[in-house]
Amino acid sequence: MMETLTISVWILGFLILVALAFDFMNGFHDGANSISTIVATGALTPRQAVLFAAFFNFAALWVFQLHVAATIGKGTVDPDFVDYYVIFGALCGALSWNLLTWFYGIPSSSSHALIGGLVGATITKAGGIAPIIWSGFGKILVFIFISPLVGYLFGGLLMVLVAWIFRNRTPGQVKHWFDRMQIFASGAYSLAHGGNDAQKTIGIIWLLMISAGAATTDVSTLPDWVVYSCYFAIALGTYMGGWRIVKTMGTKITKLNSVSGSCASMGGALSLGLATLGGIPVSTTHTISGAIVGVGSARRTRDVRWGVAMNLIVAWILTIPASGLIAALFWWIGTRLL
Repeated sequence: MMETLTISVWILGFLILVALAFDFMNGFHDGANSISTIVATGALTPRQAVLFAAFFNFAALWVFQLHVAATIGKGTVDPDFVDYYVIFGALCGALSWNLLTWFYGIPSSSSHALIGGLVGATITKAGGIAPIIWSGFGKILVFIFISPLVGYLFGGLLMVLVAWIFRNRTPGQVKHWFDRMQIFASGAYSLAHGGNDAQKTIGIIWLLMISAGAATTDVSTLPDWVVYSCYFAIALGTYMGGWRIVKTMGTKITKLNSVSGSCASMGGALSLGLATLGGIPVSTTHTISGAIVGVGSARRTRDVRWGVAMNLIVAWILTIPASGLIAALFWWIGTRLL
């Protein structure tokens, strides 16, 4: 009995480290979304930007309750079907997809990679779709389409509103205001990004601890060290940066200035904040991409590089099934290694 417990504790510790590695990669991969606009417009230097974004990623710890973590932990798949092998497959599938898309500079969703990995590994173990909780997973699928549209709407409306308010001012007259406003908007987005994305890893670790009998299904009983370590890991990943993706988000979709960059960041922040308060694990990548396209369209539709935008949409559609398939493979490997 003692030997089995020791092995279980070691496996539990190993999988928590893998989860934190994913959280770090999430910040490294998606942190570019927080800083792409302020780097592209020169509001902050790259080093200043990553420190700024990392600080607000961690500060989200004190702003948002764990509603998103609850959705991931017990609202996506039935916890009774989850074991060490499922978590191992889910994390390795998500990490593999993140590394692949980071290498090619594709702003795919770390959130959907994790969810796809969890669902793929669980289905493989169960031999069918019975463990899926459709009220939660279905909501996530719907918001693949809703979150970029909401970001698009907020970004576009803010751009139109700003253009109307300052219609009698020249760009030079408002630039110094929006140089400051852009920093505020980026901070708000980084806060919302940390609040939504860090909680996804918290939910996975919580699900792992439930399966190991080390936690209850009441999220309020989750140990503080889990919450703090997840927020720290994503903040550290953001600090390390993902410069390949900064280039795509900040320059390839549409040309940004301090005004459009402010509207894009604030549109993304509003969308993410609302989703986090509602406990909806949305893609921060989808949201900020939609906001950037929205501000570009508000100026002129031809200002948006629609070919780049369509490539991003293809990557978004592929993320859940691709990470799910990779997770299924790692579930099989895990059953033979762990």
